[in-house]
Amino acid sequence: MPRAIWSGSISFGLLNVPVKLYSAVAKKSVSFRELRESDSSRIRHKRVAEADGEEVAYDDIVKGYEIAPEQYVVITRDELEELDPKKTRAIEILDFVDLDEIDPIYFDHPYYLGPDKGAEKAYALLVKAMEDAHKVAIARFVLRNKENLAALRPMNGVLTLATMRFADEVVSAEEISDGIEAEDGKPTKKELDMAKALIDSLAGEFDASQYRDEYRDQVLALIERKAKGEKVVAAASEEPAPTKAPDLMAALEESLAAVKGEETKATKPASKSSSKSTKSRSTSKSRSRSKAKAGK
Repeated sequence: MPRAIWSGSISFGLLNVPVKLYSAVAKKSVSFRELRESDSSRIRHKRVAEADGEEVAYDDIVKGYEIAPEQYVVITRDELEELDPKKTRAIEILDFVDLDEIDPIYFDHPYYLGPDKGAEKAYALLVKAMEDAHKVAIARFVLRNKENLAALRPMNGVLTLATMRFADEVVSAEEISDGIEAEDGKPTKKELDMAKALIDSLAGEFDASQYRDEYRDQVLALIERKAKGEKVVAAASEEPAPTKAPDLMAALEESLAAVKGEETKATKPASKSSSKSTKSRSTSKSRSRSKAKAGK
């Protein structure tokens, strides 16, 4: 049983459901230490002042907001504590909305919410009601002295909570799309139909277990080999070349043929890596579908 990192209650009208918060993810990134190359001595970082290079004790450090180059407004810890959000133990539900109305870009970190002791019936009632209504609850709560916006939704009989970004924290896509201009005009109908056919040929049901962090696996394998004393020679990597506009149809036709397992008359150098990648994904998808059929 995972350890709860927060406890409080879901405030829903006059109903209060005591709950506990659990992290829904366990990050598995590979961590490294900084060492001196000559003798593998551990590197330690110290807080030093730029003015004289002297080390500064943590208690002597204050926070400053830079309003101009080398000009700061100093804010003390006491001043920040006075502005801390009210430390309540309530997850206050503000609205119920459809999940499709929330762009995934707003989601931040996922958690699970479990019932606290004695709240099992009220918790089950809320989960069932939300399942039947097909709604997501938008709520506000305080975690680690920070006010958070959150989305609550039922999943397999359990409530999930995802902290959300506020609207002013999300960069508008228009800032990117305004600078995008097609060099040779809009895609032709034939190119668009071919691209849609390629998408359809690769379409399938999402299965999270199909995907692995291949880079992390390779790093761990490298560490294991070096720990055994094996000599490792780095292989030269080759970046895939971008597909140019005149080659779009050729690249699409070749990719579609690779998915279908057909042979092409000619293979252009610029699209070799694309074809290889598509074949690999096609093979993986075919195996997954075969497994699914076998399990039925």
